[in-house]
Amino acid sequence: MKFNDLNLKDWKNIDIDVNSLWLIDKRKNSGKHQNIYHGNFIPQIPNQLIRRYTKEKETVFDVFLGSGTTLFEAELLNRNIIGSDINREIISYVKSKRENNFSSFIDVCDVTNSNEVDNFIKQAFKQLNIDSVEFIIMHPPYLNIIQFTSENRDLSNIKDLKTFIKKFIKVVDNTLKYLKKNRYFALILGDIYKNSEVVPLSFYAMDAIKRNFKTKLKGIIVKNIEGNRGKIKTGGIWRYRALSSDYYIFKHEYIFVFKKEF
Repeated sequence: MKFNDLNLKDWKNIDIDVNSLWLIDKRKNSGKHQNIYHGNFIPQIPNQLIRRYTKEKETVFDVFLGSGTTLFEAELLNRNIIGSDINREIISYVKSKRENNFSSFIDVCDVTNSNEVDNFIKQAFKQLNIDSVEFIIMHPPYLNIIQFTSENRDLSNIKDLKTFIKKFIKVVDNTLKYLKKNRYFALILGDIYKNSEVVPLSFYAMDAIKRNFKTKLKGIIVKNIEGNRGKIKTGGIWRYRALSSDYYIFKHEYIFVFKKEF
């Protein structure tokens, strides 16, 4: 286990969840974390993943930075971070919240564009004085369920599943080459309900990664959080709607952990 700082001599007291089912009562909202952005995910996820798959002073690359959830956990855990997002407004917000002396590179980048990614990473590596990253987190949009910008190149404006997966694989190709061989990356993604049926978006994306890149799938984690702000105080209504129809209520999200082998 050379890829983390966990003290296995005290393994019984390590609060790393190694189960494939994560039941989380509510979103952590301490420190800089604020539930202000539809695309943000709970801090407990990057916290667990960063501690499990990196050491202090190593570098995490959040490909879809959003409101900075991973950034704020990296600050707490003494990791360097590179963060990209296509949304200029949210990047400005994150920059205003980060610590000035924190080792990070945060900027706007269209991760579907290989030249733009290469230039972005070149600047990041120069500023951080590194030549690769040790862990990558990807939390992409769920098709066009929530549209984060009005730009056509934004993944959140893609309605067609095949087009989305094709663009997403381009993102993986553009970014995964900067991850060290035999290190880990995680995809956090859920499914959607469209045209009266479940679309297993997460498994389409996971399968596309396996088909296109030499990786090992190390974990499929199902995460459930009770404090979903879209469901708070509406449990009865959602239950009634489900019972009066033929569907089940989405309460989960998937975390796929991969090991890069190229």
